[in-house]
Amino acid sequence: MIEFSRNQSSSIKKNLTILSIASSSSSSSSFSVSNSINQRRKMPSRYPGAVTQDWEPVVLHKSKPKSQDLRDPKAVNAALRSGVAVQTVKKFDGGSNKKGKSTAVPAINAKKLEEETEPAAMDRVKAEVRLMIQKARLEKKISQADLAKQINERTQVVQEYENGKAVLNQAVLAKMEKVLGVKLRGKIGK
Repeated sequence: MIEFSRNQSSSIKKNLTILSIASSSSSSSSFSVSNSINQRRKMPSRYPGAVTQDWEPVVLHKSKPKSQDLRDPKAVNAALRSGVAVQTVKKFDGGSNKKGKSTAVPAINAKKLEEETEPAAMDRVKAEVRLMIQKARLEKKISQADLAKQINERTQVVQEYENGKAVLNQAVLAKMEKVLGVKLRGKIGK
């Protein structure tokens, strides 16, 4: 015979009563069990609460004037007529999208240009370099157009380098060095 303590015996009695109730109403319990399973598998509803309409009116207000409106020539003229001290300053390249537009010529900082700390003349191709380019190109029997195709540049760029009019671009010189097999930067001709 198996003996149980009081706590164990009370829990066993509860379990037995639950089993007896379930066995007596087997048809109804199976229905309730299947209903509870179906309820758990349901998808959640799309709307967490009741769907209601919002009948309150929406009021749209006019936007406040922006600082750009103050720079308008009409606003400046009106201020001048009323006697207010007005100072207008035009920014260098203000409102334009020109930063980094030209890849052949390095971009000059507008502030440095205004302060005139940077020399105005750009470095051009030296006579030694342009003669080395011409000499190496003629030795390899390459036309200016062929050289331009090989370095992925326009023919005009090669002409400018050979005439000494081009602004120095180290990337273009490096491409020419590879194709012509001559040193054009640093120790020239070696």
